[in-house]
Amino acid sequence: MEWKKVAALSLAATMTVALAACGNTAETNAGDSAASSSKSSSSSAEDGDVISYGDIKLGEDYKDLKTTIKVFNNRTDMLDDDYAGTNWASYIEEFNKLYPNIEVQVDASTTYAEDALLRLQGGDWGDIMMIPEVDKSDLGTYFLPYGDLPTMEKQVNYATKWTYDDQVYGIASTAVSRGVVYNKKVFQEAGITELPKTTEEFTTALQTIKDKTEAIPLYTNYAAGWTMGAWDDYIAVTATGDAKYMNQVFLHTQDPFADTKDGTHAYNVYKVLYDAVELGLTEDDYTTTDWEGSKGMLNSGQIGCMVLGSWAYPQMQQAGPNADDIGYMPFPMSVDGKQYAAAAPDYCYGINKDSDADHQKAALAFVKFMTEQSGFSYNEGGLPIKAGDEAIDEKYPEVYQDFLANDIVFVPDEPAVKGEEDLLNTLNADSELMVAGGGNEKIQSLVEHAANKDQTFDEIMDEWNQKWSGAQEANGVEVQ
Repeated sequence: MEWKKVAALSLAATMTVALAACGNTAETNAGDSAASSSKSSSSSAEDGDVISYGDIKLGEDYKDLKTTIKVFNNRTDMLDDDYAGTNWASYIEEFNKLYPNIEVQVDASTTYAEDALLRLQGGDWGDIMMIPEVDKSDLGTYFLPYGDLPTMEKQVNYATKWTYDDQVYGIASTAVSRGVVYNKKVFQEAGITELPKTTEEFTTALQTIKDKTEAIPLYTNYAAGWTMGAWDDYIAVTATGDAKYMNQVFLHTQDPFADTKDGTHAYNVYKVLYDAVELGLTEDDYTTTDWEGSKGMLNSGQIGCMVLGSWAYPQMQQAGPNADDIGYMPFPMSVDGKQYAAAAPDYCYGINKDSDADHQKAALAFVKFMTEQSGFSYNEGGLPIKAGDEAIDEKYPEVYQDFLANDIVFVPDEPAVKGEEDLLNTLNADSELMVAGGGNEKIQSLVEHAANKDQTFDEIMDEWNQKWSGAQEANGVEVQ
């Protein structure tokens, strides 16, 4: 792993949005924190000793295996007994009906993006972790391959997310789309009868909410930090309709933050936020926003909407008595008259390559259970992970009813071309913009300038273009 990138991530990142969904405010450990480590390079599984993901028969293989595995992840909220959804204890209880002799201990952190990189460097992280932002060329250094890409694509969706040299090292825990979580009652009270499909219509809707209701039209969640990185998630498929844009086109685009003059691309995504703050369509004091409190505020109608991934929908429903008032709309941007929605994996399960054979077998069984039998992705408002489920309409959670009603197609990002798997990481680190990599600081800065009116939006975009161009030049990237 190139640790200059880790340093940049640690400075700029906490949880990336798509990946976020944390509930508590402190790190919590479920299970015996003094559990002994199972990792040792001398006791790691030999080639052929652990079967691949596709070969394991859930509930049949390894039924007599007795061991303890440790899972490190970002979902601190699921450690709570009073979590409104299905918590870790309930999933483990169901897993133990199949594997009664495998104990699963869960450790979670509210600053997972940073902590996971540090633990990965130290080597003491357990048997399963949600893969953080590492270079793909380093995947084989830390993680066990599940199988080759052609085989895994028949088993799971989004298999290309953590693939290198045709080997798959990560399986998505869930997959999310990108949109806007909103209070339907607030929109109705404002007289908004049709969901906005363009950025102009959205800004108009926010102004209408301010004029006709007592709700905060758009809540930034500035103070949480990690929530701000969500805005990066809309600049690719959603803003261009191009599945190749994020991992291929964007890397080689000259001035990717310039105004395209057609209401699309990154410029117009970020301008939605800048304009809302400048026009007073957000909270009065962005420094006092409260992530946990915002959930109940949206549920009760004190907030009109928030720009977050679909993972936020069930949390907003569970935050108060008005679950039926919570909706999830496509991001208000149209490309040639059509709206697109990105579909992307959330954090992905990675298995420690240095765990011994028994721990790897137990970890494989747990990952397959969580993927294919637990219902975790659907419970969290996610898209299908098991290959084939996407063809079953009833598998799609209610969160996407506004998407399906408007014939919006879910489009996953295509992976980088061979030889450029780590180029986005490199450009992010060198430019310090961290686009789609935990770049919440640049979005916070955008809010600050909009509120203080000390820098125009175009001036900010010019600065970002200069930084990106500098990184491209430093790395010899061919610009188009």
